[in-house]
Amino acid sequence: MKTPQRLQTLVDEGLIDTVVRQLMSGKEAMVYVVRCGEETRCAKVYKEADKRSFRQAVDYTENRRVKNTREARAMAKGTKFGRQVTEAIWQSAEVDALYRLAAAGVRVPTPHNFLEGVLLMDLVTDANGDAAPRLNDVAFSSEDALLHHASLLREVMRMLCAGVVHGDLSEFNVLLAEDGPVIIDLPQAVDAAGNNHAKRMLLRDVENLRNFFGQYAPALLKTHYGDEIWQLYERGLLRPETELSGTFVRETGPVDLSNVLREVDDARAEEAARLLRMQTPRQ
Repeated sequence: MKTPQRLQTLVDEGLIDTVVRQLMSGKEAMVYVVRCGEETRCAKVYKEADKRSFRQAVDYTENRRVKNTREARAMAKGTKFGRQVTEAIWQSAEVDALYRLAAAGVRVPTPHNFLEGVLLMDLVTDANGDAAPRLNDVAFSSEDALLHHASLLREVMRMLCAGVVHGDLSEFNVLLAEDGPVIIDLPQAVDAAGNNHAKRMLLRDVENLRNFFGQYAPALLKTHYGDEIWQLYERGLLRPETELSGTFVRETGPVDLSNVLREVDDARAEEAARLLRMQTPRQ
């Protein structure tokens, strides 16, 4: 196919030899299958902020660092330069998270380069060597649902032990490779210790996995792995190999009404995002 303009720089730099085809167009980026020497990889081209449907919520960007006070002031004022800085931080968040998680042994695509708003990384493939499907595009037996759910909980724990919460984990952000699930799409990843909303996001991530796989293995719908994982993390007892029970006894106390309302708003936003993803074409 004709080389898209956003990929031309990588071709000129010798990082990409040819663009094979467009793989998908999502809410925040377009992804292409490319050839790099003997390797087939994918190039994720981030959309400009005014051209994507996913907005950078303050919950996600909290505690993300900038180089200096000038950048911080520009971001706060919403100037053109400030928006450019915000966009650069948003894009680099996924790159940083991928390298961090890959080093920790988390099943994510291996990153290779990041240039001019384009992330070059491994192409996740199925048993036939084709681009792996999203979980949402696959039907599971009860046995396989339990197996993949357990596998992904292990990855969530491994991520948390590395200090990262995905923040938008669902059946739309996991690919089913030949050797099991691979987690993708991490620009909204947050620092577990440095973001005040990390717990809520972790619980939502785990709940999304529970609800999806619970369609095939209803017993999962009665579990409370998210609360159990976070409690172990707070106590410094969480390890990637920690055996979970799926049970959790909540402490009783006054109801935090503001938190309840936030959860309601999050649920509405998540449902809107889910409906949008279901409409997203995948070539």
